[in-house]
Amino acid sequence: MPSFPPLAVNARLRWSVVKPYLDELAPRRILEIGCGQGGFGARLAARAEYLGVEPDATSWEVASSRIEPHGGRVLHGTSDLVAPDPTFDLVCAFEVIEHLEDDSASVTDWARRVRPGGALMVSVPAFQERFGSWDRHVGHYRRYSPGDLEATLSKAGLSSVRTTVYGWPLGFLLEQVRNRVADRRVGAEKATMGDRTAQSGRLLQPKELLGVGIEIGCAPFEALQRTHPASGTGAVAVGLKL
Repeated sequence: MPSFPPLAVNARLRWSVVKPYLDELAPRRILEIGCGQGGFGARLAARAEYLGVEPDATSWEVASSRIEPHGGRVLHGTSDLVAPDPTFDLVCAFEVIEHLEDDSASVTDWARRVRPGGALMVSVPAFQERFGSWDRHVGHYRRYSPGDLEATLSKAGLSSVRTTVYGWPLGFLLEQVRNRVADRRVGAEKATMGDRTAQSGRLLQPKELLGVGIEIGCAPFEALQRTHPASGTGAVAVGLKL
């Protein structure tokens, strides 16, 4: 089996929340919206029949090279390329809806692709009061409280919505570092929201060797964040389609 691509620190903390949901849901067919460079996609493709979509050409090429060896497919484009038929056990979008001006309409559209009994899973940056320079730099329209996120999924017709907040305490330090990086990139905010979104998945991505160090170093923080389930910098939500 090919190795999995490295994950950045925040993505590693997020994956430790996503994985238990996957173990519970045990999906056989997965659609990922906005798969970026395929860090999660490769791991999902190793579990189930996988289809991903990614609009950024550079990220799509990287994602394809990482996901296809695990048996998955990646389309260059948006979810419009996928027929709105309810055939997927799981539709997921990690760090996507905060980039969309009309997030509610998109989530409703994605829910149409979930089969009855299946699930929709999303992850987002948490808590609007934490909105900062990095959010603006990468094209975020907003951040979400758990209540906001649950309301968005419920409005799309999903039920039994559950939310897990993650990132305490390491995420707070990472957020400060990213905000400082954004503050130093003079002129970046002149780019359109679309351009900022397109390049967001390519920023601060680790190489293979650093990825190993991140995996080892994050292990205690993955456990530690579970001791403060209401505090953190990110959130993952899952809703079921009846």
